[in-house]
Amino acid sequence: MALSRLFLSKLSGANTTFINQQRIWCSLNFKAANDCGNFARTRLICTSSVYLLESKHRGHDHHAIRKYGSEPISFNPKRAVVVSKMSRFEFEKRRYTDHQKDHREVTEKKLRKVLAMRGSDYDRLMGIHEIHLRNLHMIVSTLEKYGIEVDIVQRQDYTTAQIQEADMIVSAGGDGTFLMAASKVLDDKPVLGVNTDTHRSEGYLCLPNKYSTLDGFDMAVKMITTGNFKWKWRQRIRATIECGIINMVPIDLHEEELSFPDHRDRHIYQQDTLINSYGDIDTGPRVLPVRALNEVFMGESLSSRASYYEISIDGGPMEKQKNSGITVCTGTGSTSWTYNINKLPPQSVQEIMRIIQKETGTDIPVSEEIVQNIAQEFNDRVIFDASEPSMVYTIRDPIINGIYQQIWLPRGYARRIIVRSRCFDACLVMDGGSSFIFNDGAIATLETKPEDALRTFELDT
Repeated sequence: MALSRLFLSKLSGANTTFINQQRIWCSLNFKAANDCGNFARTRLICTSSVYLLESKHRGHDHHAIRKYGSEPISFNPKRAVVVSKMSRFEFEKRRYTDHQKDHREVTEKKLRKVLAMRGSDYDRLMGIHEIHLRNLHMIVSTLEKYGIEVDIVQRQDYTTAQIQEADMIVSAGGDGTFLMAASKVLDDKPVLGVNTDTHRSEGYLCLPNKYSTLDGFDMAVKMITTGNFKWKWRQRIRATIECGIINMVPIDLHEEELSFPDHRDRHIYQQDTLINSYGDIDTGPRVLPVRALNEVFMGESLSSRASYYEISIDGGPMEKQKNSGITVCTGTGSTSWTYNINKLPPQSVQEIMRIIQKETGTDIPVSEEIVQNIAQEFNDRVIFDASEPSMVYTIRDPIINGIYQQIWLPRGYARRIIVRSRCFDACLVMDGGSSFIFNDGAIATLETKPEDALRTFELDT
């Protein structure tokens, strides 16, 4: 308790000069998917068998995931690590403090002036920061009320040692904070997300917004400590790297919010350091130290430059590809970036239907309602359940010519993906935050494994 109170006082005290206190994506990568019903049954059987394997691996009976109202789950957390997001106000303050020659804390007057010059609103950033602090205090005090010892850390101070000592991890922020907090959890430690600003953050990975209030979070903690919830396992992607020069300590894009030149400089510095110690480089298979809950991106760091690589899907032959990079997502990530990459707008549906009318001579109705329904149906097929042990890949903006052929399917399901980079200045980025060098010669194998699934809480909504 004393430790958490000290952290909160430091957070607010440091600013006293500023404040006066399942669906199925039919046919994609299954050659036997001509019969959509057979495809559905295949996916269901496969998912069920993997789930039973996962339950056995973790030492849980498969009946452990219960419906609400059944026998309570036994979970009695004694210690929690609360991972607090760094608000924009804190980021700007630290940013300009670091630029001071003597590293003294930047004054309110100077920060106001700098932010005004950039067109930012000091008071607005401060107000948002205070909302986060109030909700962080609410999370801590509620956990302590139920006898749970709390350690509060910010993302830059979050370590695996703290994870190992805790019974649960609580992310206080939005989806970005949740992803970062989860990325370092490599065992079955449960992670709970609480959205600390429901008006500015959707918090898809966090508890529903009704649990972000004082009474709501009290109810949530009571449900957890009495076992009135169920576990939700979210599959994650493991990346194994071989050959090439790879930094095993990722550049944290979440924490540093680097511009492209800064990001590239960090990669170049790490690459040069590894080259200078070439005799010590391990070129054998190495599993990257984080897991991707949403997606993995592989491609050139500069988005205007085409990415060149070779790819194999589920043991198939390596195929040359030139495009804007590739994303590989989980079921959790299928509602995020991958969904928006593949989303078909109603305008495109309408234009396609008019072309069909013209080419076939049929009088297909093209009402706004029909167009919207078709677009929604198509887009929803991208989404699949977070517990499924599958991945969905998307080839972005493929270049097709005499050299680079159309891959069998530019998007689809896969269990194992191998990518050999032929890029000049590329990166492999997990969940938009952990960046690894991925240049010519490096080979990445992406797959999901039962032991990598993330354990999260699902309350009765």
